[in-house]
Amino acid sequence: MASSEPRSQWQTVSTLSRYLWPAGRPDLKMRVSLALGCLLFAKLINVYVPFLYKQAVDGLSGPAQLVAVPAFAIIAYGVARVFAQAFGEVRDFLFSKVGQHAQRLIGLQTFKHLHMLSLRFHLERQTGGLSRVIERGTTGIEFFLNFMAFNILPTLLEISLVTGILLYNFNIYFALVALGTIVIYIAYTLGVTDWRVRYRRTMNEKDTEANTKAVDSLLNYETVKYFGNEELEFRRFDAALEGYERAAVISQGTLSLLNIGQGFIIGIGLVLIMWLAAQGVADGTLTVGDFVMVNTFLIQLYLPLNFLGFVYREMKQGLIDMEKMFELMSLHEEVQDKPGASPLPLGPGKVEFKHVDFYYQKDRQILQDVSFTIPPGKTVAVVGPSGAGKSTLSRILFRFYEISSGSVEIDGLPIDSVTQASLRQAFGVVPQDTVLFNDTIEYNIHYGRPSATPEEVIAAAKHARIHDFVMRLPQGYQTMVGERGLKLSGGEKQRVAIARTILKNPRILIFDEATSALDSHTEKQIQASLNEVSRDRTTLVIAHRLSTIIDADEILVLDQGRIVERGRHAELLAKGGEYSQMWKRQQEVKKLGVAEATPPVS
Repeated sequence: MASSEPRSQWQTVSTLSRYLWPAGRPDLKMRVSLALGCLLFAKLINVYVPFLYKQAVDGLSGPAQLVAVPAFAIIAYGVARVFAQAFGEVRDFLFSKVGQHAQRLIGLQTFKHLHMLSLRFHLERQTGGLSRVIERGTTGIEFFLNFMAFNILPTLLEISLVTGILLYNFNIYFALVALGTIVIYIAYTLGVTDWRVRYRRTMNEKDTEANTKAVDSLLNYETVKYFGNEELEFRRFDAALEGYERAAVISQGTLSLLNIGQGFIIGIGLVLIMWLAAQGVADGTLTVGDFVMVNTFLIQLYLPLNFLGFVYREMKQGLIDMEKMFELMSLHEEVQDKPGASPLPLGPGKVEFKHVDFYYQKDRQILQDVSFTIPPGKTVAVVGPSGAGKSTLSRILFRFYEISSGSVEIDGLPIDSVTQASLRQAFGVVPQDTVLFNDTIEYNIHYGRPSATPEEVIAAAKHARIHDFVMRLPQGYQTMVGERGLKLSGGEKQRVAIARTILKNPRILIFDEATSALDSHTEKQIQASLNEVSRDRTTLVIAHRLSTIIDADEILVLDQGRIVERGRHAELLAKGGEYSQMWKRQQEVKKLGVAEATPPVS
């Protein structure tokens, strides 16, 4: 799998910030500005509330004969509380669309990017782990945005306002104690939380490992049952969970240490500043209302500050989760359209391989000096032992990989000079292992050309000789095919794949061992459908069973990445070479199978 450079947390935040002030979206920018305005108003009102509280207390603390109910201060206190909450709620509402839009856009771009990555990446990836990374990443974005917009920024603003008020209304010692407590608290929180990150990373890794093993085991449910290896699967899954359990216990221990330290720091700061206020009251320089106001300021400040530890931990976790997803987005696209690449124009569908070399790794050569031509409307078959490089030919045609040297051309145009989308639109493939979406039969056929009408879908099904089977099903075309199409037989899946390809109506067809996994009776039926589909179309057949390609216009014998023989069926048999030997071996196996299936005469 292509690797990406590790990202710093500032890079992650920088990437995310671009989605919060998106270019070309003045409506979202306006929402951000209004939300910040509401945040400021809410905090200004919030820091004024203790002054109203002070007025009420001072009004009730005078000599008994002068005490009057401070109605204005009490009413204003209540109104201020309501307005502070109202501005906070409006802020949340305004920013919610910005956050959700960012989350949606990042999720969509990640999904698109994964589809743009090479086949090499998708062959090496682990589905369970990959889905977990994306799931945690999008959740991490939501956590980070919510806590940053609704907790961190408001708390930092309130800290600044309260420190300024204490300095202006009292003296520098009040401000220094409050600010010093906050600085020590934040430094301690950041230091311990950064230390805890290693355990959270371990928890993530073990969680991903457990999820990957679970998904892999469930996808291979039948294999597990065939070999009776349920206990083996349970042990593998439990080993991953055990690692997660150990990391989680250590993480909880470090969390307790963090919380105790935070409580100690806040307690010391609270005692110091209340002592200063009490001395002021005793000296007559402060009133009881001032003492209450200072206490109210500290409560208002330390409550969100106490929550800041949890917020920072969650934001840190969100950043860790986002890092992995953004690393996916930064993976290099191995196969890209060249600048100025144009769509593949309509043409007869001539395919040419010219001295093509290809390797996955430099020490593993797959194709060597491969040259052949498929004339328009003709059929060329490729045969050879497993690992000879047959299926690699189709992957090169689709530009799943770039060739090492040589040229591959369609109607005289090198395939790397045209856009990938237009190139792949020209091809239709029926693979050996047909994988269907977990949806209806209609959806899976319709997938060949989403713009097709229902009538065209039915016509394609009739050409593939599956319409009658579908109509016998209780739900007809709305029948669900199950995960990877497992509710259908091999032959039924192949017919759906053929119908899907017919609906696409490509000019070039590729049959990649499309019948090798089927029984002889089903193979003959499917082969008849394939012959009908490929009539007058340029066709590349990658075959295992030689009996299916005896009518091909040319047969290529591939061995260890080289074409060792070529010609028509009869010509190759007459040569007595590799193809002839393969034919004899298959005929002997076929005769042996018939003999074994025939009961002895008594």
